[in-house]
Amino acid sequence: MEIIMTVDLYDKRYYINRELSWLEFNQRCLDEAMNNKTPLLDRAKFLAICYNNLEEFMMIRMPGILVQTPSAVQNDPDYIERPVILGMIYEKITSLYRGYEICWRRLKKNLAKNDINIRSINELTDRQKDWVRDYYKKRVHTLLTPMALDVSHPFPFISNNSLNLAYKLKGNNGPVYARIKVPIPLLDRFVSVPSEHGADFVLIEDIILDSSECLFPGMKIISANTLTLIRNADVKVTIDEACDLMSAVEESIEDRQMGFPVAAVFDSRCPKDVRSFFIQNLKLSSMQVLTTKETMCLSSLWQIADLDCPSLKERPMTPYTHPDMQDDYDLFSAIKKEDRIVFHPYETFNTVVRFIEQSARDPDVQSIKICLYRVGKDPSIYRALEKAINNHKNVSVLLELRAKFDENRNIKWAKDLEEIGVNVVYGPVDLKVHSKLLQVVRLEDDRLVRYTHMSSGNYNVSTAKQYSDISFFTANDEIGEDVGELFNALTGYFGKREFKHLLVAPLNLKDTLIEKIDREIQVHKEHGNGHIMMKSNGLIDADIIASLYKASIAGVKVDLNIRGLCCLRPGIKGVSENIRVTSIVDRFLEHSRIYYFENNGNPDMFMGSSDLMPRNLKARVEVLYPVLDKDLMRRIRDKILLIHFADNVKARLLLPDGTYVHVLKDGRKPLRSQEWFIENRGIWHD
Repeated sequence: MEIIMTVDLYDKRYYINRELSWLEFNQRCLDEAMNNKTPLLDRAKFLAICYNNLEEFMMIRMPGILVQTPSAVQNDPDYIERPVILGMIYEKITSLYRGYEICWRRLKKNLAKNDINIRSINELTDRQKDWVRDYYKKRVHTLLTPMALDVSHPFPFISNNSLNLAYKLKGNNGPVYARIKVPIPLLDRFVSVPSEHGADFVLIEDIILDSSECLFPGMKIISANTLTLIRNADVKVTIDEACDLMSAVEESIEDRQMGFPVAAVFDSRCPKDVRSFFIQNLKLSSMQVLTTKETMCLSSLWQIADLDCPSLKERPMTPYTHPDMQDDYDLFSAIKKEDRIVFHPYETFNTVVRFIEQSARDPDVQSIKICLYRVGKDPSIYRALEKAINNHKNVSVLLELRAKFDENRNIKWAKDLEEIGVNVVYGPVDLKVHSKLLQVVRLEDDRLVRYTHMSSGNYNVSTAKQYSDISFFTANDEIGEDVGELFNALTGYFGKREFKHLLVAPLNLKDTLIEKIDREIQVHKEHGNGHIMMKSNGLIDADIIASLYKASIAGVKVDLNIRGLCCLRPGIKGVSENIRVTSIVDRFLEHSRIYYFENNGNPDMFMGSSDLMPRNLKARVEVLYPVLDKDLMRRIRDKILLIHFADNVKARLLLPDGTYVHVLKDGRKPLRSQEWFIENRGIWHD
């Protein structure tokens, strides 16, 4: 007898608000920065990540909440009325800033114990003070522009995320105010001061404050304090008939610095009248004003985290390379022999770079096509493509100009690639191309053979050392045909296409995943062994969540490993009792996506670029590809996916109230998944 569904699967009570979920992820990063078991400089790295994440949240998410919310958003299951959510968000942000203060104080003490000292000017020796003042005269003073703030000087524009000094001075007719922008990144935030023992650093703003009399000669300085302003950076690229996409993106980047103020962060010692003066001129509400007792803008802590002190970091790892894919081995033969994965960073990303380099040299290679989203600074792939052009290959690059905060770099890459003769296209105007695709066409025995690479990660040599991603190589004809068809759609006109194997957003990806969930429900009704496992970076889409609730109600076991945002609320009686959600925050950024459906012993597995968020499913071109080799699928499931779910050291369990707790060991041996992958790297090939 068919069970009639009586539960409203879109009931708002069953959904965690996405903004609060984002801030909970930031809390998990802060927990790592506070964890004494984490190596010291890695703790500094996590605190830098915390600051950067929170700055991005306020630049990207807060503007839409501060302005009138569109009615479509009000209908989302995770929607909370604007006045209520604003209060909840600012309460959590304030709590995070307090946590940052505590963390930074502890870090400074522990750094000092290891002869890395973040000193105030007063703590320096006389010789060091002389050096600092000489440094100010030679390197700093000329870069500064003191700006008076009075009736004859209009209130200056304060750029987004800049560090500033707010001065209160004694004037002829009472107190007057002034502002100076600290010249970062022209100068290091942490200035290394010569020391006879250990490493001494002084903050650049402290150096400026120490020599303030040089900026305001003859005036008495009553107070001088730091402040930073965060502006709306969620700018939209607007294209009309009078401009092209590149021009529109370049214009939008300029708009980012001009966005309306979202929040201001003041040194808590800043006098009330100074703070009020800036708040009034910036037109901020009291809720948008934050204070901190400790140093602000600590995203610059990467400078400290990158210090060459191996004993204060995670032990170095030598990436594994499969014997069939060593430097002296023919990659085309290895890929043609069988489908292969490369699990980064436990396996070297150089395999991907070398595949492009080998393709560039191979006389039988006819063409190379690649999608680039975030490329980074490393020129390895650019040089390989340049070599291919010089060897008369047909090279096409689909380069996404709108990768947030990487627009300038991508525009430069686009221009550089065009200059060497690469066919550069930008994809559909109304869709970001987030797919990670590479296809090489080779002439073999008078037949064109497609070699395809797909991944969850970008073609970025630098982040491939820091992100956990899975690369996939195949010479499968049907998958190659699908990818070739998708490239044609992206470089030509994107529209409805039929694919034999690929799941492509926004065409068929979401609907197919829901179909697989529904099939698992039916399988469970027939056999009682339904099981769904998903590893993703974000789970927000209400239709996917509702389908998973439906599966849970039917008795299907659902295991989710969601690194970041998760709007699904597990553990609700009668709705999500069969759903378990964990999150792993560790040395490497978890970035791979794996979607597994047991299907009564005849499983399906998909991997690729797409998370389970509306932007991925509706507003981006994303690709999930099937793992057709059943033995390879088994190895990925048993030696990668299940290891993530077995983590009881770095994994945290999502509770029904939206908070996270450490996973209980329940008598099991400690298993830290990333450490297990390091110790057993390459085992997924056996």
